[in-house]
Amino acid sequence: MTKNDVPNWVKDAIFYQIFPERFANGDKSNDPDNTVSWGTDPTRQNFFGGDLQGIIDHIPYLKDLGISAIYLNPIFKGRTNHKYDTCNYFKIDPRFGSKKTFRTLIEKAHQEDIKVILDAVFNHCGAGFWAFEDVKEKGPSSEYAPWFFINNHPIKKDPLNYQTAGCTWYLPKLNVEHPEVREHLLNVATYWIEEFEIDGWRLDIPWKVPYGFWVEFREEVKALNPNAYIVGEVWRDSIPWTRGDTCDGVMNYTLREYVLDYCVHQTMDAEDFDYEVANLRKNHGEWAPFQLNLLGSHDTPRFLTLCENDVKKAVVAWTFVFTYIGSPMIYYGDEIGLEGGNDPDCRRSMPWDETQWNKEIYNLYRKLISLRKKHPALRTGSFKTLKVFNGVYVYLRHQEDENIIVILNPRGAYNHIKIPLQNISSHKRTWKDLLNSDLSYPVEDGSIIIDKLPAKSALILYPK
Repeated sequence: MTKNDVPNWVKDAIFYQIFPERFANGDKSNDPDNTVSWGTDPTRQNFFGGDLQGIIDHIPYLKDLGISAIYLNPIFKGRTNHKYDTCNYFKIDPRFGSKKTFRTLIEKAHQEDIKVILDAVFNHCGAGFWAFEDVKEKGPSSEYAPWFFINNHPIKKDPLNYQTAGCTWYLPKLNVEHPEVREHLLNVATYWIEEFEIDGWRLDIPWKVPYGFWVEFREEVKALNPNAYIVGEVWRDSIPWTRGDTCDGVMNYTLREYVLDYCVHQTMDAEDFDYEVANLRKNHGEWAPFQLNLLGSHDTPRFLTLCENDVKKAVVAWTFVFTYIGSPMIYYGDEIGLEGGNDPDCRRSMPWDETQWNKEIYNLYRKLISLRKKHPALRTGSFKTLKVFNGVYVYLRHQEDENIIVILNPRGAYNHIKIPLQNISSHKRTWKDLLNSDLSYPVEDGSIIIDKLPAKSALILYPK
């Protein structure tokens, strides 16, 4: 890590992931043919009309919520509702708007101190990509034939005779080792930074692309904007991606799995959970504050659904994410209790009728965001485990003269829990719960005394 390419703003950021087609329809004039009614059950084929103008219209909502960075799923020209089938990396999908609309989005977001990062889908393109269309038309005589991995001509979908992403016929894999492909994609990376001042890139399935490309990608991006955030979609071993030569951080799916095992599946007790997160923290080293911590995304079931709609169990998990090292990321709609199974059900349209919102969840998110923004210790403070006791996990976030203790209990109730202060603060103080301002807890003999710790509960304690 070098001082001039660390995106320090990430440490303080609250991210919000938007699936553009499902967030808000702000311009009905660009709706696709056969657009379904907002709120219809999502499928992998249907369109709802969500667009960039819809995002612009709701920037005040995001600002009020406390969001400071937006991650957008692909917005470039494609045929599907998800746009991971890029037809042209230099064009905004017309069903989302125009470059003028996108420029307005960036300007409006930046006016509110909200960063915007885009999705870099460079392992594959779409079947409608202009170079692939040329190969389909001209066969081996096409100058773009080397851009892809084709066994024989003509191109056939059944059986597939060309390499794809996930054996999906409309996602032909790009030969990123080819100099012209490499140059094309690097030009994409720099174009959107130079022309529109985006604030970074999320790398789609980066392990399927030659590692050396991402090293060069980072060099090109950071040369233009040293504060650009580069975050990789990494589901398993994140260590190779946190060395400082490719990504700044990863979508922390590994941490998500640990949280699920501890809070939802209950296959880990607090001792197991502490061991795993400590090991992950050690592996990330100085890059730990730049990880993107999430509980849901467009590729997972909704977190509340995984919790079987048990809000209390979900509260414990959300409290951890917002009080842990790394930047929290909210998947659109999670903050109002949107439910849904796996893809495509996790991509439901955002309900803007507040009578459909779970206000308990919404108010909790607002509280957690507010606390994280107010207290530096929760964003950039040190981390120390104070107690593990069966299901109970207690840790300290400390920065300068600020101490905050977090208590998580995703299991049954406990009586008379002692939290050793270990010279953290004056033993004569009372500690109040920042989540529930009416609650406070005394200190006796150097320990905070929790007379009754309810089942499936979380406390964020601050000394009075």
